[in-house]
Amino acid sequence: MVVRTRTAPSPTGDPHIGTAYRALFDSVFARHEGGQYLLRIEDTDRARYVDTSEDQIFETLRWLNIDWDEGPDKPGPHAPYRQSERLPLYREHAERLVESGNAYYCWCSPQRLEDVRAEQQKRKQPPRYDRFCLGKSEEQRAKEPGFQTPPVVRLFVPDDVALEFDDVIRGRISAPRPNDPVLLKSDGFPTYHLAVVVDDHAMEITHVTRGEEWISSTPIHLELYRAFGWEPPRFAHFPLLRNPDGSKISKRKNPAARLLW
Repeated sequence: MVVRTRTAPSPTGDPHIGTAYRALFDSVFARHEGGQYLLRIEDTDRARYVDTSEDQIFETLRWLNIDWDEGPDKPGPHAPYRQSERLPLYREHAERLVESGNAYYCWCSPQRLEDVRAEQQKRKQPPRYDRFCLGKSEEQRAKEPGFQTPPVVRLFVPDDVALEFDDVIRGRISAPRPNDPVLLKSDGFPTYHLAVVVDDHAMEITHVTRGEEWISSTPIHLELYRAFGWEPPRFAHFPLLRNPDGSKISKRKNPAARLLW
């Protein structure tokens, strides 16, 4: 097996110190194992996208003497390396999940979802999508309140979803049972969950490192790998970088978290 790692930052502002933290590890680990290191730009969050941020990411990593084998500026066999240029691939895979019964269309409006959450909060229930659209056609759903088109695509999370997994750093760990998350938004852009799994598989990533805040999302990603019939990579969840008071280092709250020089 050829080890393949990646760094996949989002161009939403100044580069974060956490990006450098994991990029250093990913690049060194790949080199040590005689493998390959990729740079992928995860630019699907268009509301927070900053057009100058991508160049800053390149400059920051090069300033740290980190180089990559494949990326937006080094096209390889797995191009393109910007998620915004891979939208047809995500839609194709979302529709594949719907056809196999592992996902479904949801036409619920934001107002209906807000009303459901408010009612659950009133009853002191955990916030969850109530699967109101599951098993319905567009024609059936259009006759009911809170209808909106185009729909989103949601993953169907089965009752027996695997909640335990092996982490390279932490050993055997467990995560809470996930909701039925949105995979494809109504504007055609994927959420992180769908894009990261499709891309990591397509780019043959063998080891995924990320912050511990993503532990709760890992059952979603493993369920996607199962639904597609793919072998998942090995996961390693790093401790978060924290301030002396124990709080998470944030670009919005901690200027030192921004990699500027």
